[in-house]
Amino acid sequence: MSAVAAADLRAVAARGEARFTHLESELSGTYEGRVQLARRALAWADETFGSGLTVASSMGDEVLVHLVGTTLTGTDVFFLDTGYHFAETLGTRDAYDEMLPVRIRTILPLLTVAEQDAEHGPRLHDRDPNACCAMRKVEPLNRALADRDAWVTGMRREDAPTRTDIGVVGWDERRGMVKINPIAGWTQADVDRFVAEEDVFLNPLRQSGYTSIGCAPCTRPVAPGEDARAGRWSGQDKVECGLHT
Repeated sequence: MSAVAAADLRAVAARGEARFTHLESELSGTYEGRVQLARRALAWADETFGSGLTVASSMGDEVLVHLVGTTLTGTDVFFLDTGYHFAETLGTRDAYDEMLPVRIRTILPLLTVAEQDAEHGPRLHDRDPNACCAMRKVEPLNRALADRDAWVTGMRREDAPTRTDIGVVGWDERRGMVKINPIAGWTQADVDRFVAEEDVFLNPLRQSGYTSIGCAPCTRPVAPGEDARAGRWSGQDKVECGLHT
């Protein structure tokens, strides 16, 4: 756990939440304002937490990694390698490691896919996707966040019904740390404009209709008119992997 007392971190989160709720009310009326807000949130997080800050990336949130790498220098970014990623996703990780001044660390599950298959049976993701995510995403995430005070995510309110109330700065009750969502208020149009204007390097799967990218066995392309996350755990009663719940 962080060396900073949870009560102190909670107070920092409360001050940050108040500050950025006010700033969002001032800046969110325009695209330029929303981009400025995101960069200011990252600068605040870096100044406030220093080496206690880390950024989560699935390399399906390329805009976040680009934003971090063009706002800050040397920031810790962690990638959860579940063992089930598309080759294109791993290539995107490697590309960002080369292109931007960020420090990308790869976090692995405790069990390889083969070891998990031997212990729990093959294709657990089909039979019990929650258990699979718990072992290959949630547990590694908790290790990646150990000894940190705050983490940054690429969550947006538009992503899913479970995310409509997220703030730019908040408190992660489950882990006792500050959580920063700099692009919480961005629309898909904002993302598309930022990609075009900033020449953001995108996961090549975008060209094949993947609008939300996760593990290969649990992700499919999205058809025109479908919800952006319709390709995640398609046909199953599951909308989140558990990282943010």
